[in-house]
Amino acid sequence: MASYYRVRQMLGALGIALPVMLLLAGWMESGRILPSLSDYYHTIQRDIFVGCLFAIGTFLIAYRGHDRVPGETLSDEVLTNLAGFSAIAVALFPSEAAEPQVTTLTQAALGMRAAVTGHYLAAQAFLYSLAWMCFVHFARTASAPRRRIYRGCGMVIVAVGVVATCAAIGRRFGSDGVHAFVIDKSVVFWCEAVGVWAFGIAWLTKGRAEMLLTRRRPRLA
Repeated sequence: MASYYRVRQMLGALGIALPVMLLLAGWMESGRILPSLSDYYHTIQRDIFVGCLFAIGTFLIAYRGHDRVPGETLSDEVLTNLAGFSAIAVALFPSEAAEPQVTTLTQAALGMRAAVTGHYLAAQAFLYSLAWMCFVHFARTASAPRRRIYRGCGMVIVAVGVVATCAAIGRRFGSDGVHAFVIDKSVVFWCEAVGVWAFGIAWLTKGRAEMLLTRRRPRLA
């Protein structure tokens, strides 16, 4: 249980730290906030973005969780594997750049358009698998107060995911005014940041709750 506690704490800490590190490093470099978290891939903050996503993905894949219960659609292990591989795919399949050029193996092998499509599909899979964890798996065995935290985090992730998707569509296909608003206000960045923070809070809460539960169990003689 102690190892699972550390995994949950690291996942929570990385989720909270990723947007903050990108924000601070990017601000020191250029004095501005980029339109989305993914845009930091195309800056000197690439190592932070890719490194954190690989770490989050690896922790999620390594996490086994609880055994599947009757009637459950996806077990903890299947869901965290989906989220973990999706996080790594987000790092391996970069989003579109202002000046398109091949910089990764995935772009060279699949083409620029396919790589961008893979990025957005992986991002959606990652985001909504995290929401599913909060709504279903975390809330299943939680006390009433913690259940509200998990479900609240799940609702936040879904809400900002929908807004971010709409903003990304507006950025790409909308009018000049919509495009400028999404870029200037960094709408997608803040939606993604809030979603990742909600993910981090849920995992920190889960780790703390199960560690306290373990300590309360009587030891066998």
